[in-house]
Amino acid sequence: MSNSKWDDLKPRVLSAIVMALVAGGAVWAGGYWFITLIAISSGLMSWELTRMLVPDQVERHLSYGTNAGFALALATFVPPYLAVIALLAPVLYGLIVIKQKRLMFGAYSLLIMLAGYGFIYLRQDLGLVWMIWLLLVVVASDIGGYAAGRLLGGPKFWPAISPKKTWSGTIAGWVGAALVGWYFSASYGLWSGLPLFSLLVAFAAQMGDIAESAIKRKTGIKDSSNLIPGHGGFMDRFDGMLGASVVVLAAVVLAGFPFGAG
Repeated sequence: MSNSKWDDLKPRVLSAIVMALVAGGAVWAGGYWFITLIAISSGLMSWELTRMLVPDQVERHLSYGTNAGFALALATFVPPYLAVIALLAPVLYGLIVIKQKRLMFGAYSLLIMLAGYGFIYLRQDLGLVWMIWLLLVVVASDIGGYAAGRLLGGPKFWPAISPKKTWSGTIAGWVGAALVGWYFSASYGLWSGLPLFSLLVAFAAQMGDIAESAIKRKTGIKDSSNLIPGHGGFMDRFDGMLGASVVVLAAVVLAGFPFGAG
């Protein structure tokens, strides 16, 4: 009997344990530890993005990823108007020097920068409870979607871009996220509309996954990199987190989230 189906199980499990320990420790500690983790992760995703979209411009890959990571870290220590400049600077520079697939590059690189800033703002300014809420919303959406998609199957959600995603899995992900929102609302006396907002955040996470799938389909690449044994790259693992973080950041800026209880 062939074991090829399970060949990557050990590296996947070990990688998942290491990621959980590192990320969990940084989330719990906050401060410079968390900022460093997010800046490095965002820099690596920016590096992966340039490798995928402009594989021939090797000299741009490392430099862009490094600049993006430093710019994100800088943005957390300056006033908001300067933070905007810091976040946009590597994106605009990339649009100037990168000649192919500019629209796709600009949109996704901006997503990475804004999402990274959103994570840091959520942890540093809103606190640990809100950070854990966001992480659990995305995790519940992923697990619910995976389980329902495998068990129930059914019509595909967007077959042209992500042929494995089903409507049953998508809806199950929304339900799981809403339950997480209900739990946090009931347990911590948070906004009563949090279950519905959690559903919206889960949808944004699913769209983040779809966006990366579109890039991989466009470039013909299976994984964004091989940085994480058994999992692929950072974009492969955290694409959903990007979409979720940006929606929360938009709610903070445009509507004053988090809202009061009741």
